[in-house]
Order: sequence, then C-alpha cells, then structure tokens
Amino acid sequence: MSERRTIDTGGLKLAYRVFGDPDLPALVFLHGLTSSGSSWDQVVPLVAANWRIYVPDLRGHGQSEWPGTYSFELLRDDVLGFMNALELTQPALIGHSMGGVAAYLLAQDHPARVSALVLEETPPPLPQSRPLPERPSELLTFDWPVRPSIVRQVNNPDPTWWERIPEMEVPTLVVAGGSQSPFPQEQIAAMAERFPNGQLLTIDVGHGVHNARPVEFAAAVTAFLAVHG
Repeated sequence: MSERRTIDTGGLKLAYRVFGDPDLPALVFLHGLTSSGSSWDQVVPLVAANWRIYVPDLRGHGQSEWPGTYSFELLRDDVLGFMNALELTQPALIGHSMGGVAAYLLAQDHPARVSALVLEETPPPLPQSRPLPERPSELLTFDWPVRPSIVRQVNNPDPTWWERIPEMEVPTLVVAGGSQSPFPQEQIAAMAERFPNGQLLTIDVGHGVHNARPVEFAAAVTAFLAVHG
C-alpha cells in the first residue's frame, strides 16, 4: 500500500508517495517531463520487495507546487532538498528523461549522497534539436512553462555536465530506448561509456521503456541494484 504525503524541500512543497518497509534501503524514482510519479505505477510493485521506495511529483507536475520557474538545476536542488527533508542519506536514484538529468546532476555535485544511478532515456548533455512546443488548448496536469524551459536546456545544455561525467564514480546503468527513441542512440552510448562505472542496456521500444516493458525494465534494475545499490 502507498500513502500520499507532502513535504517542504526548503521553500517548495513536493507531493510524494512511499512504499515498502522503512528498514529497507531507499530508492527514489524521478519521472520525466510533463508526467508525474504515477508514471512509475507499473514498475514499483515489481521492485518493492527489496526497497523503501519514494516517488515524488517534481516541481510543476502533478500534485506538487507549480512555482512557474523551471530548470534542471532547480530540479536537482529540489531532489536534494527532498532527500534532506526525509533524511535519506544515500539512496539509489532512478530517473526517466528529465528526472535522469536531475539525478546525475545531483550525483555530480554530491557524489557521497547517491549509492547508484539508473538513467532511463536520459538526454545526453550534448546540443539537441528538440522542437519548442506550442501550448495545447486542453487542461494540463503540469505547469506549461516547465515544458519550454526544459526543452531549451535539453537543446543547449551546460557543457560542463558532459565534461564532468568521467569524475562520477557512482555505479550507473544507462537504459536506452533504441531506434524509436527521440535522442541519438550513439550519444547515449557515448554518455554511458564516459561513466567510470557505467553500463549500457538497450531495450528497443522508444522513449518510455519502463511503461512499454515494465517487467523487463524492473528485472534489469533489480539485477543492477543487487550488485551496486
């Protein structure tokens, strides 16, 4: 069973759900752009036996606060504030796309705070050419400004993010979506190679690997974290 809670991360309130035995090691799931923590609902039950799992809605998404200002750096700081508020000393982090960037930026700046990383279809910190979206007319479950803000940073990432990857000793599993992914797979492979303790796994189903193949994704995560988590 899960319980929805809210916590102040240091000026911003994040909604989150928690699963599993409090005595188990901590695992934090970070969702992608325009999504919410509920995107992990198929995966969490498959890995919950071994972990105390925390699933937040990131800023501007779901039931968390929508402050109107967005960047990967702010997301990184929110996740660190979330960990601090819950006294999570060294959780493993699983991030999809936008959430993966927040996860590895946190690990870059605070390597002792992360036991392992799983980066699913995370845009490599190299210039991309994602089109800037137009706002749709329907009611949204996320704060619209987050989308163009994040897409702009995906297209023009800070070059130091790429340069610093070889400094990151944290064990890292990079999960790529293969030929249907919107991101260049050769760049994702190159990113995986830059991590000193990196591994690459390709599941050829596109950007939403954990939704398209939840059992396969969960099995890969479980095997990786059994060794490195």
